[in-house]
Amino acid sequence: MISFVIPVYNEEESLAILHGEIVRHAEATGQSFEIVFVDDGCTDRSWSTIRDLASLDVRVRGLRFRRNFGKAAALSAGFAAAKGEIVFTLDADLQDDPAEIPKFLSVMAEGKDVVSGWKKIRHDPWHKTMPSLVFNNLVSWLTGVHLHDHNCGFKSYRSEIFKEVRLYGELHRFIPVLAAARGFRIGEVVVEHRARRFGYSKYGVRRIVKGFLDLLTVKFLTGFGQRPQHLLGSIGLVSFLLGNLGMAWLAGTWIWRLWDPERFPPIHERALTIYSMAALLLGAQFMSIGFLAEMITAFMGRDIESYSIVEKTE
Repeated sequence: MISFVIPVYNEEESLAILHGEIVRHAEATGQSFEIVFVDDGCTDRSWSTIRDLASLDVRVRGLRFRRNFGKAAALSAGFAAAKGEIVFTLDADLQDDPAEIPKFLSVMAEGKDVVSGWKKIRHDPWHKTMPSLVFNNLVSWLTGVHLHDHNCGFKSYRSEIFKEVRLYGELHRFIPVLAAARGFRIGEVVVEHRARRFGYSKYGVRRIVKGFLDLLTVKFLTGFGQRPQHLLGSIGLVSFLLGNLGMAWLAGTWIWRLWDPERFPPIHERALTIYSMAALLLGAQFMSIGFLAEMITAFMGRDIESYSIVEKTE
């Protein structure tokens, strides 16, 4: 069974058209399917449209939030409600073409667990495409998951991924990265990107800043989520070492001043004293935070396996 999870935020004009396109192309695959619309606090008639579609098509279900919680929360709710073994995500603005569904299924049939769309030709202004290009290259470089379009909302997943990958904040664009960190196999297909027909984009300049901060979070979670002291402690040790070297130099010059007072100024008048003390304090803080993070990780992870068994032989 295939599930389509579609977060919705003020897209009332698009929903009926999108439903018709999904039904037409999903029926052509010969597989059973369902469509889960998630109303993320819409202020227009999107929820009324979803209710109308559900009354006309038993394969349509709707979830409604009390207010806007963000795309990650909408996707999480949709994933929890989805019944299919394969889960598709699409944006509700008609820029994703359901005609591409067979492409995703063919790549998943080759053994991939996540297939991400790549909008090779985009119908967006330059001030959206250029930051996106920089962001995608940065994500691929930092995480090692090389995709051309991490931001693409058109993706397909095996449902077992969501038993191990938890979404919060705005981490939805990093699901392939989080899944790859758990050992799932990632693929990519070129998809058509259609121009927006109704409404306007819900994303602004703040998305770039949020995306970069989320990238740092994901890098920490995937690289040091089970061993935070390796990062924090390393920074602390380097800072502590530099502070000790500074203090050692100051101690040496203080002894030198006993014989030659004019050679060096008094210790309390030298900037190196402040820098060395700050480095020592910073190093001690980083190592202390690292130890606390290790204790929290050990406590929270007592009953959580950090690995996945794919299959067994008897």
